[in-house]
Amino acid sequence: MQFESLNIIEPILKSLQEEGYTNPTPIQAEAIPIILEGTDLLGCAQTGTGKTAAFAIPILQLLSENRVNEKKRKIRSLIVTPTRELAIQIGESFNAYGRHTGLTNTVVFGGVNQNPQAAALLRGVDIVVATPGRLLDLLNQGFLNLRDVEILVLDEADRMLDMGFIHDVKKILALVPKKKQSLFFSATMPPEIVKLAATILHNPSKVSVTPVSSTVDIIKQYIYFVDKGNKNSLLVDILRDQNIKTALVFTRTKHGADKVVKHLQKHHISAEAIHGNKAQNARQRALTNFKAQTTRVLVATDIAARGLDVDDLEYVINFEISNIAETYVHRIGRTGRAGAKGTAYSFCDAEEKEYLRDIEKLIAKSIPVIDNHPFPLMDHHPVKVPQQQGRGNSGHPGPKPPAKSKSARWSESAGRRR
Repeated sequence: MQFESLNIIEPILKSLQEEGYTNPTPIQAEAIPIILEGTDLLGCAQTGTGKTAAFAIPILQLLSENRVNEKKRKIRSLIVTPTRELAIQIGESFNAYGRHTGLTNTVVFGGVNQNPQAAALLRGVDIVVATPGRLLDLLNQGFLNLRDVEILVLDEADRMLDMGFIHDVKKILALVPKKKQSLFFSATMPPEIVKLAATILHNPSKVSVTPVSSTVDIIKQYIYFVDKGNKNSLLVDILRDQNIKTALVFTRTKHGADKVVKHLQKHHISAEAIHGNKAQNARQRALTNFKAQTTRVLVATDIAARGLDVDDLEYVINFEISNIAETYVHRIGRTGRAGAKGTAYSFCDAEEKEYLRDIEKLIAKSIPVIDNHPFPLMDHHPVKVPQQQGRGNSGHPGPKPPAKSKSARWSESAGRRR
């Protein structure tokens, strides 16, 4: 299937061709026709499935086809999203797909001076992409109103719940017209999210793609059992492989992210951290440098990284394993996006073995273990993975993991791992 078959208007097709997109992803193929019909949508989809384009393309088309001839543009579509980085990327998507439509958008988020955002709103825009807190601030100051919103999008609703934004979201919902088209996206559907969706959506169509177990199928995953104190050394050892041009590294804490960056820089590996304690312009600069590959390693916490969209990112490294299994899936989903190849390495110390058990249960597969590395876990004695031709001296597989490496199943070696 190609985008032409979805009845997309010429100005948007032209933009898609310029961006190099010809074939829609599964969620785009399902969601675009539904949204173009004006139907409410409940989408259950992981990040990396192409869901931003799944709502941005039809919104641009609907607003283009029903233009309002008024001197000052009114906000006709509102997209509410949990993080600043995700808001910025959604804004970039609207710019890319809508460049020939004449529609305008602005992105509203906290952590920066509000004046440029307020000025853009006062001039008038068709589409606003916003994080909840800053949007409410600007609403309370009278810089915008939501009386003319025709299409509302709540993106990553489960993450908004995790971050404590649901109360703010409910305040925003009270300010938009009752008669509108609503699009609701969430990677998971906990009871409170199901309840919220029911209050917003009217006779919605449901689209569910890439369940959690299949999201990870295209990503090569490996476990290193390593003592906590040796994780920094193992990371430096892996990054000796020059085929790893860039890597996104996850830590559990902001302090931990800063410590990893300091260690990498000491070993002359260019690295920057991205987390909630960093000023917005510093976070944006770090992301820009990483995308441009002037920074080789970006070290991130989970909230900072949710929604990060970096083209051709091949390597994710879990420096610390998350205690929430679903978070592992979101992390490694930063690579292998839209069908591209990806590799995820996870460092597991003795205390994290329980977390690994939960992850393997969730994804319904055993993750292969790389044993022949210089920093093995002291109380861990699994079967050795045979050395393969073409590996570097460090023993880790680099970009070409061994085709016949033995997968150490948790159940088979639980006794030896304890």
